[in-house]
Amino acid sequence: MSILGSLSQLLEIVVALLLAPLLVGWVNQWRAWLQNRSAPGLLQPYRLLHKLFNKESVVAEHASPLFRAAPYIVFSCMVLASAIIPTLSTDLPLAPAADAIALVGLFALARVFISLAAMDIGTAFGTMGARREMLIGFLAEPALLMVLFSASLIPKSTSLATIVETLAHRDLAIYPSLAFAGVAFAMISLAENARVPVDNPATHLELTMIHEALILEYSGRHLALLEWAASLKLFAYSCLGLALFFPWGVAEAQAPLELVLALPVLVLKLAIGGVALAAMETASAKMRIFRVPEFLGTAFLLAVIGVLVHILLGA
Repeated sequence: MSILGSLSQLLEIVVALLLAPLLVGWVNQWRAWLQNRSAPGLLQPYRLLHKLFNKESVVAEHASPLFRAAPYIVFSCMVLASAIIPTLSTDLPLAPAADAIALVGLFALARVFISLAAMDIGTAFGTMGARREMLIGFLAEPALLMVLFSASLIPKSTSLATIVETLAHRDLAIYPSLAFAGVAFAMISLAENARVPVDNPATHLELTMIHEALILEYSGRHLALLEWAASLKLFAYSCLGLALFFPWGVAEAQAPLELVLALPVLVLKLAIGGVALAAMETASAKMRIFRVPEFLGTAFLLAVIGVLVHILLGA
């Protein structure tokens, strides 16, 4: 394990923790501007986290230890997911564990715990949100796996570090398989992060909310951890999309100069991606929950087509 590798791994975790709320604030700001509304401050997510961490956590009388432990487990899963995605460098001590299947497993583990915690109290909203969350996960996880498999066929490896290193440091080429996988990934990312058209993160309407129904019974530091985890999940998905489809700027092993330049490149790509996400949300309308299976089914089919195109055409 090299010193530079350990430094890049630590830097990735710190960058994820610091930039994740900023990315949410950036998206919210641009979404408000595009809708001709007064935009919240860019640092509003940090103020929210500070306020929640300084409030007392109110826990239901009959809550089990699972309810109390779920925020810490979900937050830890999102930090680990952000750590194993090569955002700044491919020289990471966690690279051997950065397998595509392991990454999907981390997202699934977090989903299971937050859903169980939502049902633990026994409220109608929590149970409703948990069932909807598991429905989305049941449809999104196979589609995400097919997207990752489509990208892994190029370097013949499911290691995220190997995939990124192969795509970033070879001659520029257009892969039709990655084009299909990219569209599928965008649809999956919208669903997994509770964004329009699947869910609206700015509403508490009981008939439409999914993510908000899961965390309705949390408060104080528990709610702060879940909000931070949600921003980390958006950051992880954004970095995963950039690593797979726009991998340029990620440093190679033993390249300190490239590591220094990787951070501003990452910030620039995230800024452009945040504007694109806000534009997609503004141009879309919230769909009915019964249309979500069709939406994610389409994403799965596109990802499968990407795999078949690579197998049949080698591109």
